[in-house]
Amino acid sequence: MHQPAIPPVAAPTPHTEAAFPRLYVPEEVAAVLGCSAWWVKDRARRRLIPFTRVGRAYRFSGDHLAEIIRMHEERPARNPQRPSGMAASAPQPHARRQTKGPVHAPRLKARPPSRMLKSQYGTAA
Repeated sequence: MHQPAIPPVAAPTPHTEAAFPRLYVPEEVAAVLGCSAWWVKDRARRRLIPFTRVGRAYRFSGDHLAEIIRMHEERPARNPQRPSGMAASAPQPHARRQTKGPVHAPRLKARPPSRMLKSQYGTAA
C-alpha cells in the first residue's frame, strides 16, 4: 500500500515543532509591542514592517517580531561622555541666510463671484 506524502495529524513527528515557526496574530504582536492591533495591521498593509500573509490575514513569526523591535529601536547619540569638569559646547543653530533687501510677493487680486458676472435665473417677468 502507498504511504501518504503528508503524515496524518494523529501521528506527530519529532521535528514538527522545529519545521514550522509559530505565527502570531496582530493582536498578540500589539500586546508585546504595547501598541494597538490597528497600528500593526496598518504598518503591515503599508509594507513598513515584515509579515507573512495567510489568505487575507497578517501573521508574524518570532523573527518578524524581533526585526520590528530592531527597526523601531532608538540608539543614543555617538557623542562621547565628557568628564564633569569639562563643559560641553552646545551645538550652534544654523544661521538663516540673509537676503538682500525685502522680497515682495506679487499682489493677489480677488475675482468677482460668478453669480455677479451672469444672471442664473434670467429676468423677472
